[in-house]
Amino acid sequence: MALAAFFALSGQRDPILVPEVSQHEIQVRQGFTGTELLLYGAILDPSGIRAGRDYDIVVVLKGPTQSIRLREKQKIAGMWVNVDSSDFRSAPSFFAVASSRPIREIVDERTAAIYELGLPWLQLSPIGAIDPEEQARFASGLVDLRQREGLYNQDEKGVSVSEQVLYQARIALPSSVLTGTYTAETFAITRGRVVASAVSRVEVRKQGFERFIAQFAEDQPFFYGMIACALSVLMGWIAGRLFALV
Repeated sequence: MALAAFFALSGQRDPILVPEVSQHEIQVRQGFTGTELLLYGAILDPSGIRAGRDYDIVVVLKGPTQSIRLREKQKIAGMWVNVDSSDFRSAPSFFAVASSRPIREIVDERTAAIYELGLPWLQLSPIGAIDPEEQARFASGLVDLRQREGLYNQDEKGVSVSEQVLYQARIALPSSVLTGTYTAETFAITRGRVVASAVSRVEVRKQGFERFIAQFAEDQPFFYGMIACALSVLMGWIAGRLFALV
Protein backbone atom coordinates (compact mmCIF):
# COMPACT_ATOMS: atom_id res chain seq x y z
CA MET A 1 0.00 0.00 0.00
CA ALA A 2 2.84 2.42 0.79
CA LEU A 3 4.47 1.65 -2.56
CA ALA A 4 1.17 2.19 -4.39
CA ALA A 5 0.64 5.49 -2.56
CA PHE A 6 4.16 6.61 -3.50
CA PHE A 7 3.60 5.99 -7.20
CA ALA A 8 0.15 7.60 -7.02
CA LEU A 9 1.54 10.74 -5.41
CA SER A 10 4.49 10.81 -7.80
CA GLY A 11 2.15 10.67 -10.77
CA GLN A 12 0.17 13.64 -9.48
CA ARG A 13 3.08 16.05 -9.29
CA ASP A 14 2.50 19.11 -11.40
CA PRO A 15 5.10 20.07 -14.00
CA ILE A 16 7.24 23.18 -13.91
CA LEU A 17 7.72 25.67 -16.72
CA VAL A 18 11.11 27.06 -17.68
CA PRO A 19 10.32 30.12 -19.85
CA GLU A 20 12.61 32.41 -21.81
CA VAL A 21 12.25 35.40 -24.14
CA SER A 22 14.42 36.25 -27.13
CA GLN A 23 14.76 39.88 -25.98
CA HIS A 24 14.48 41.12 -22.41
CA GLU A 25 14.98 44.71 -23.54
CA ILE A 26 13.67 46.40 -26.68
CA GLN A 27 15.15 49.77 -27.59
CA VAL A 28 12.89 52.17 -29.46
CA ARG A 29 14.91 54.51 -31.67
CA GLN A 30 14.13 56.78 -34.57
CA GLY A 31 12.82 54.69 -37.45
CA PHE A 32 11.66 51.83 -35.20
CA THR A 33 9.27 49.70 -37.27
CA GLY A 34 8.34 47.09 -34.69
CA THR A 35 9.88 43.79 -33.74
CA GLU A 36 9.02 40.15 -33.09
CA LEU A 37 9.40 38.40 -29.76
CA LEU A 38 10.18 34.70 -29.54
CA LEU A 39 8.80 33.19 -26.35
CA TYR A 40 10.04 29.67 -25.73
CA GLY A 41 10.81 27.23 -22.95
CA ALA A 42 10.44 23.72 -21.60
CA ILE A 43 7.86 21.70 -19.66
CA LEU A 44 9.64 19.59 -17.07
CA ASP A 45 8.83 17.24 -14.24
CA PRO A 46 9.88 18.57 -10.79
CA SER A 47 12.73 16.02 -10.87
CA GLY A 48 14.11 17.79 -13.95
CA ILE A 49 13.16 15.26 -16.64
CA ARG A 50 10.53 15.64 -19.37
CA ALA A 51 7.00 15.89 -18.03
CA GLY A 52 5.73 13.06 -20.22
CA ARG A 53 2.07 14.09 -20.50
CA ASP A 54 -0.02 15.94 -23.04
CA TYR A 55 -0.13 19.62 -22.16
CA ASP A 56 -1.58 22.63 -23.92
CA ILE A 57 0.41 25.86 -23.73
CA VAL A 58 -1.06 29.36 -23.67
CA VAL A 59 1.15 32.47 -23.72
CA VAL A 60 -0.28 35.87 -22.74
CA LEU A 61 1.81 38.98 -23.45
CA LYS A 62 0.45 42.10 -21.78
CA GLY A 63 1.72 45.68 -21.96
CA PRO A 64 1.48 48.45 -19.33
CA THR A 65 -2.08 49.28 -18.31
CA GLN A 66 -3.53 52.74 -18.83
CA SER A 67 -6.77 54.57 -18.15
CA ILE A 68 -8.66 55.42 -21.31
CA ARG A 69 -11.86 57.20 -22.35
CA LEU A 70 -13.68 55.70 -25.29
CA ARG A 71 -16.18 57.85 -27.19
CA GLU A 72 -18.94 56.59 -29.44
CA LYS A 73 -19.82 58.63 -32.53
CA GLN A 74 -23.13 58.82 -34.34
CA LYS A 75 -24.16 60.59 -37.50
CA ILE A 76 -26.67 63.34 -36.67
CA ALA A 77 -27.94 65.77 -39.33
CA GLY A 78 -25.19 64.64 -41.67
CA MET A 79 -22.39 65.23 -39.15
CA TRP A 80 -20.46 62.78 -36.96
CA VAL A 81 -20.64 63.83 -33.30
CA ASN A 82 -19.65 62.29 -29.97
CA VAL A 83 -22.72 60.85 -28.25
CA ASP A 84 -21.78 58.44 -25.45
CA SER A 85 -18.51 57.73 -23.69
CA SER A 86 -17.11 55.22 -21.22
CA ASP A 87 -13.98 55.26 -19.05
CA PHE A 88 -11.78 52.23 -18.39
CA ARG A 89 -9.48 52.22 -15.40
CA SER A 90 -6.86 49.65 -16.47
CA ALA A 91 -6.94 48.71 -20.13
CA PRO A 92 -3.68 47.06 -21.25
CA SER A 93 -1.87 49.09 -23.90
CA PHE A 94 -0.93 45.81 -25.62
CA PHE A 95 -2.51 42.36 -25.32
CA ALA A 96 -1.64 39.25 -27.31
CA VAL A 97 -2.52 35.60 -26.75
CA ALA A 98 -0.98 32.59 -28.47
CA SER A 99 -2.13 29.03 -27.78
CA SER A 100 -1.50 25.52 -29.00
CA ARG A 101 -5.23 24.97 -29.67
CA PRO A 102 -8.40 27.10 -29.62
CA ILE A 103 -8.98 28.29 -26.06
CA ARG A 104 -12.55 26.95 -25.92
CA GLU A 105 -11.17 23.45 -26.57
CA ILE A 106 -8.64 23.79 -23.74
CA VAL A 107 -10.53 25.31 -20.79
CA ASP A 108 -14.04 26.31 -19.81
CA GLU A 109 -15.34 29.88 -19.77
CA ARG A 110 -14.72 30.37 -16.05
CA THR A 111 -11.06 29.33 -16.20
CA ALA A 112 -10.49 31.43 -19.31
CA ALA A 113 -11.95 34.47 -17.54
CA ILE A 114 -9.85 33.95 -14.40
CA TYR A 115 -6.57 33.87 -16.33
CA GLU A 116 -7.66 36.19 -19.20
CA LEU A 117 -6.80 33.58 -21.81
CA GLY A 118 -8.10 35.49 -24.80
CA LEU A 119 -9.73 38.66 -26.05
CA PRO A 120 -13.30 37.59 -25.11
CA TRP A 121 -12.19 37.30 -21.47
CA LEU A 122 -10.09 40.44 -21.19
CA GLN A 123 -10.93 42.37 -18.00
CA LEU A 124 -11.07 46.10 -18.80
CA SER A 125 -12.33 47.49 -15.44
CA PRO A 126 -14.85 50.21 -16.41
CA ILE A 127 -15.17 53.23 -14.11
CA GLY A 128 -18.52 54.06 -12.53
CA ALA A 129 -21.95 52.48 -12.86
CA ILE A 130 -22.77 51.41 -16.38
CA ASP A 131 -25.41 49.21 -17.98
CA PRO A 132 -24.01 45.70 -18.66
CA GLU A 133 -25.08 45.77 -22.31
CA GLU A 134 -23.56 49.22 -22.81
CA GLN A 135 -20.39 48.09 -21.03
CA ALA A 136 -20.11 45.06 -23.33
CA ARG A 137 -20.62 47.30 -26.38
CA PHE A 138 -17.88 49.73 -25.36
CA ALA A 139 -15.50 46.91 -24.40
CA SER A 140 -16.08 45.23 -27.76
CA GLY A 141 -15.50 48.56 -29.51
CA LEU A 142 -12.19 49.11 -27.69
CA VAL A 143 -10.98 45.59 -28.50
CA ASP A 144 -11.96 46.01 -32.16
CA LEU A 145 -10.23 49.40 -32.39
CA ARG A 146 -6.98 48.09 -30.94
CA GLN A 147 -7.11 44.95 -33.05
CA ARG A 148 -7.16 47.16 -36.15
CA GLU A 149 -4.19 49.07 -34.72
CA GLY A 150 -2.27 45.81 -34.22
CA LEU A 151 -2.18 46.27 -30.43
CA TYR A 152 -4.56 43.42 -29.55
CA ASN A 153 -4.42 40.03 -31.23
CA GLN A 154 -5.03 36.35 -30.64
CA ASP A 155 -3.49 33.38 -32.46
CA GLU A 156 -5.13 30.08 -31.52
CA LYS A 157 -2.45 28.07 -33.32
CA GLY A 158 0.45 30.31 -32.37
CA VAL A 159 2.23 27.90 -30.00
CA SER A 160 4.09 24.84 -31.25
CA VAL A 161 4.95 22.08 -28.77
CA SER A 162 7.72 19.61 -29.60
CA GLU A 163 7.53 16.13 -28.02
CA GLN A 164 5.70 17.60 -25.01
CA VAL A 165 8.94 19.18 -23.81
CA LEU A 166 9.79 22.31 -25.79
CA TYR A 167 7.38 25.04 -26.83
CA GLN A 168 7.70 28.29 -28.74
CA ALA A 169 5.52 31.18 -29.86
CA ARG A 170 6.17 34.31 -31.90
CA ILE A 171 4.37 37.57 -31.12
CA ALA A 172 4.79 40.74 -33.17
CA LEU A 173 5.09 44.13 -31.50
CA PRO A 174 4.09 47.06 -33.75
CA SER A 175 5.96 50.34 -33.91
CA SER A 176 3.22 52.09 -31.90
CA VAL A 177 3.78 50.12 -28.66
CA LEU A 178 4.11 52.11 -25.46
CA THR A 179 7.28 52.02 -23.43
CA GLY A 180 7.26 50.22 -20.09
CA THR A 181 7.32 46.72 -18.64
CA TYR A 182 5.63 43.93 -20.58
CA THR A 183 4.76 40.65 -18.85
CA ALA A 184 4.77 37.35 -20.72
CA GLU A 185 2.85 34.73 -18.72
CA THR A 186 2.95 31.11 -19.86
CA PHE A 187 0.36 28.55 -18.74
CA ALA A 188 0.56 24.76 -18.93
CA ILE A 189 -2.93 23.27 -19.08
CA THR A 190 -4.18 19.69 -19.01
CA ARG A 191 -7.72 18.33 -18.72
CA GLY A 192 -9.09 21.85 -18.45
CA ARG A 193 -6.91 22.76 -15.47
CA VAL A 194 -4.00 25.18 -15.25
CA VAL A 195 -1.26 23.10 -13.62
CA ALA A 196 1.72 25.44 -13.97
CA SER A 197 2.50 29.05 -14.87
CA ALA A 198 5.58 31.20 -15.19
CA VAL A 199 6.25 34.87 -15.90
CA SER A 200 8.96 36.59 -17.94
CA ARG A 201 9.36 40.35 -18.37
CA VAL A 202 10.39 42.53 -21.27
CA GLU A 203 11.38 46.20 -20.98
CA VAL A 204 10.53 48.52 -23.87
CA ARG A 205 12.57 51.71 -23.62
CA LYS A 206 13.17 54.74 -25.77
CA GLN A 207 16.77 55.56 -26.63
CA GLY A 208 18.59 58.53 -28.11
CA PHE A 209 16.78 61.79 -28.89
CA GLU A 210 13.33 60.17 -28.50
CA ARG A 211 14.18 59.25 -24.91
CA PHE A 212 15.32 62.82 -24.16
CA ILE A 213 12.07 64.28 -25.53
CA ALA A 214 9.90 61.78 -23.63
CA GLN A 215 11.80 62.39 -20.39
CA PHE A 216 11.62 66.17 -20.80
CA ALA A 217 7.86 66.01 -21.47
CA GLU A 218 7.37 63.95 -18.31
CA ASP A 219 9.63 65.99 -16.03
CA GLN A 220 8.79 69.47 -17.36
CA PRO A 221 5.29 69.31 -18.86
CA PHE A 222 4.71 73.11 -18.69
CA PHE A 223 7.90 74.04 -20.55
CA TYR A 224 7.38 71.16 -22.99
CA GLY A 225 3.92 72.54 -23.82
CA MET A 226 5.26 76.09 -24.22
CA ILE A 227 8.05 74.95 -26.54
CA ALA A 228 5.61 72.83 -28.57
CA CYS A 229 3.26 75.84 -28.98
CA ALA A 230 6.15 78.11 -29.92
CA LEU A 231 7.41 75.65 -32.53
CA SER A 232 3.91 75.33 -33.98
CA VAL A 233 3.55 79.09 -34.29
CA LEU A 234 7.03 79.37 -35.80
CA MET A 235 6.42 76.63 -38.35
CA GLY A 236 3.09 78.21 -39.28
CA TRP A 237 4.74 81.61 -39.76
CA ILE A 238 7.49 80.10 -41.92
CA ALA A 239 4.94 78.23 -44.03
CA GLY A 240 2.95 81.45 -44.49
CA ARG A 241 6.04 83.37 -45.62
CA LEU A 242 6.99 80.64 -48.08
CA PHE A 243 3.49 80.58 -49.62
CA ALA A 244 3.57 84.40 -49.90
CA LEU A 245 6.73 84.18 -51.99
CA VAL A 246 5.23 81.70 -54.44
